[in-house]
Amino acid sequence: MNVISTLESLEQTVASLKQSGKLIGFVPTMGALHAGHMALVERAKKECDVVIASVFVNPTQFNNPKDLELYPRTPEKDAVLLSEHGCDFVFFPTVEMMYPADLEFPVVDLGVMESIMEGAFRPGHFKGVVQIVWRFFSLIQPDKAFFGLKDFQQVAVIKHMVRSLNLPIEIVPCPTLRETSGLAMSSRNMRLSDQEKEEAVVIFKTLSFLKEHVSEYNPSELVKKGKELMDASTLRLEYLQIVDPASLLELDDAWTPGATACLSAYCEEVRLIDNMRLTEE
Repeated sequence: MNVISTLESLEQTVASLKQSGKLIGFVPTMGALHAGHMALVERAKKECDVVIASVFVNPTQFNNPKDLELYPRTPEKDAVLLSEHGCDFVFFPTVEMMYPADLEFPVVDLGVMESIMEGAFRPGHFKGVVQIVWRFFSLIQPDKAFFGLKDFQQVAVIKHMVRSLNLPIEIVPCPTLRETSGLAMSSRNMRLSDQEKEEAVVIFKTLSFLKEHVSEYNPSELVKKGKELMDASTLRLEYLQIVDPASLLELDDAWTPGATACLSAYCEEVRLIDNMRLTEE
């Protein structure tokens, strides 16, 4: 695996790959990699000729400075994992590389997407996501980009950005990987103690309950049941909504194909998100 640490080297690499007609798969990450990230790399390896991953903790998508400060960083371990799983190139940029003073970002109207769920509790988050993903797309020019569905709303936002800017990139959503307990794999899990990891499983149990009882209630009734389960736990629920998978609008009385439950909760000081599709698409 080749490690890229300068924009000049990245530009030369991409130009060479494009000239040789290679299909480029891109896996953007914020590091602290785990098996979920590796599944994205392996999927990209199957579908593309070359896989480029990035490791960059993007400051513009953190509305909480403390969260940015505490976000786990394991670059040496990340490089080893990527190499072991067939990644061809990894790009470790600096903030100055990604946000030069003279760079102008395109304006993308996210509509309701940036004001609900994650957008409501993390103001400016999706503006930061759009900026950094567009920047990486501009630099790497991938044919396909691979994103985990644990960040369900983020995937919807990125798809919207690609359509809005008419970018020639296929967005490939990949299933959430889970621990044997059901806890969604996340870099933030590194901050949880063993006891907290056990307590956090209530998120998966709540989502599973919703899926199991989808035929008995309408969406708003089922959300109430789910909130009761979360309120009885040690976690602090931030939001629980059942939404349409395309518009992300909250469902009330009627179900739609692919209806998805999205949840955010704090386990002590660690914010965790998860989701589960409740009805068939």
